Amino acid sequence: MITPFPGVADLLDQLAQAGSTLAIVTSNSCANVRRVLGRKSARLLAACEGGVSVFGKRTKLRKVLRASGIHPAQAIFIGDEIRDIEAARHAGIASGAVAWGFTDQDVLKAHSPDFLFASLGEMLATLMG
Repeated sequence: MITPFPGVADLLDQLAQAGSTLAIVTSNSCANVRRVLGRKSARLLAACEGGVSVFGKRTKLRKVLRASGIHPAQAIFIGDEIRDIEAARHAGIASGAVAWGFTDQDVLKAHSPDFLFASLGEMLATLMG
């Protein structure tokens, strides 16, 4: 069974408790996301847009922002692929890349995300700061 990286559930919980609006935009299905996150963490999501095509993330990001009433300047899209950085840019929001995901961190860094997170702790400190 696939599980989230250790510490992700705590990170999501802390962000939600601090008043952050959490949403997921993914090429995976939302049912899979909820199954992997587990009931407690999945309940923290204000929105999930799943089954997104390779180049459809920017449209779904804008949809989530409109539906949640979040201004783009108050949002960040965190992912592990180059196309996540590009989708955030096209949607007018900050991009965050994780060093432990699908794409090598040096490759991500070369695409200049607004933030490159080496750990969940660093991500939490940045997002809560």
